[in-house]
Order: sequence, then structure tokens, then C-alpha cells
Amino acid sequence: MSLEVFVLGTGGTMPLPHRHLTSALVRRDGDLFLFDCGEGTQVSLKRMNLRWKKINAIFISHTHADHITGLPGMLMLSSQVDRTEPLYLIGPARVKEFFDASRRTLEMFLNYEIIVQEIRNPEDPQVVYTGDGYKVKSFPLNHSRVCVGYALEEDVRPGIFYPDKARKLGVPMGPLWSKLQAGESVVTPQGTTVNSDEVLGGAREGCKFSYVTDTAPHPGIVGQVAGSDLLLCEGMFTRDLEASAREKRHLTSTQAAEIAKAAGVKEVGLVHYSPRCNEKDLKRLLAEAREVFPATFLSRDGQTIEIPNRE
Repeated sequence: MSLEVFVLGTGGTMPLPHRHLTSALVRRDGDLFLFDCGEGTQVSLKRMNLRWKKINAIFISHTHADHITGLPGMLMLSSQVDRTEPLYLIGPARVKEFFDASRRTLEMFLNYEIIVQEIRNPEDPQVVYTGDGYKVKSFPLNHSRVCVGYALEEDVRPGIFYPDKARKLGVPMGPLWSKLQAGESVVTPQGTTVNSDEVLGGAREGCKFSYVTDTAPHPGIVGQVAGSDLLLCEGMFTRDLEASAREKRHLTSTQAAEIAKAAGVKEVGLVHYSPRCNEKDLKRLLAEAREVFPATFLSRDGQTIEIPNRE
């Protein structure tokens, strides 16, 4: 199954009429994952006609306002629909404090379970969420507040199943084929044992999506996003503003491209643009990044990116 990435916003610091705050929704089969939830995230979801009601988990990078203040409205709105599954809220320290304070102050009505999971020892890369055939890992970033990036990685998938090989080995179509596709050995009606590697091609790697925003360069990022099919990475400043980026602990687009190149990702989409950036500035961000890593593009609000299965 493929991954679909919906870019809900690309801005940093404050929402603009034409640019919402950085956030992304990832869809994998029937599962939905939201990365960051700044002010106005609901508007982006509505505009893209996405089924936010079925979000499995919300991953918060850090507790700066432009990444979390859309959360109370999102959680309260979900109480107006029939939801029976719990919603996971995952992030570094103080996410629970923010949730508890918002719930208390707003007298938030919630008719479903919210499981708040704070990431302990966020300086250590770790698995923070798992599902059928995939996992989500967090890893440390270098910002003015404790901040983490995330990578959604699919498990290795079995190789392609070849029906003709199964038939030749005496395995009839039906439940035995399913077992072979799952990597199990089976016994044919004739009493012969057939191993899965006799009818399957080589194992196939799963897809990988990584999300990095609000950070200065950090030596651990490259290893954590390595091999990503898609990396959404902040490129907030142009090269001439590197000193300002360093002071505020952000990346230039050139530094984002250097991460992508070193990590061997397939492509990188820049996000978290400074509110001062107009269209001319964005083109400059892109040009500078492409000097280092040609497979760079400007992420745009409302953009949909499909990550096809690896064969």
C-alpha cells in the first residue's frame, strides 16, 4: 500500500491568509496521522476535504505556539462525531501539561479516550507508536525548546507471490496460498512441504516518510531520516541569513538540502517558511537548495504527495 502525504501548511511563526502553519497529514490505508497542529489546522483539513475524524494519532514536534495551539479545537470538534477509537497524542515534555490545562480551562467536553504519551528521554531516538506493518520513531532536534522529528517507517514486506510456481509445486489456490504469502511453509495435499521462498520473490523494503522542523543542524538527523522516500524539512532562511538562523536555531534551505543529500533521501520538500518570505524569496530558497540537492521542491499548502510502494 502507498503512503499519501497532505501538506496542510508550510509557514512558520504565524498563519498568513495565503499560508497556514506547518503541518502534514499522512494516510496509510485506513490509518491517519497528523504531524503538528498549529492555529488554523482545522481550516486546512476542511479545505482539502480530509477525514480528520479518523485520525489515529497526533504527533507534536514541540510546544511552541505555531505547532500546538490548534490542538484544543481539533480535540473538541472530534467530540461532535461518533468516535469510539482512542486518539493518541504524542510529543515531548509539556504536551500533557498543555492538554490538561486546555481541558480544564475550556471545560472541554470529550466523549472519547485521549491517550497522552510524553516522549521520555527525547534525546534518544525511539519508537513511539506502532501499527500493523509500520512504526513511528522520534529523534532529537536542536531548537530553543525540546523538539523532536519523526519518521514513519513501514516494515519489510514479503516478496511478490508467483501463483504459477505454487501450482507447479502442487499447492492449490486457497488458504495455503495466503500462508505462503505470509512467509509460512505449507504441506500440499500430496504431503510435500513447500517453503515460502520457493514461490516468493525477494523481500521488499517498506516506504519511509520523515518530518523535521524547527531545528539548527544536529548530527543525528541524517541517520534518522536516511533512505526516506520523502523528507519534509524546514528551510526557513536563505543562505545570507545563516547567522539569524543559527541564533534562532533554524535551518537555511541550503542546510536542509545538505541533510537530504547526506541522508540519501529520494526527495525533500521545504517547509516552515519565514513569514517575511514572498514568492521571490521562496524561489531563492529553492534555487539555493537545488545547488546542493537537485531533488528539492517547495512544499505548498494543499499539496498532495503520493509515495508509491517500493518494488
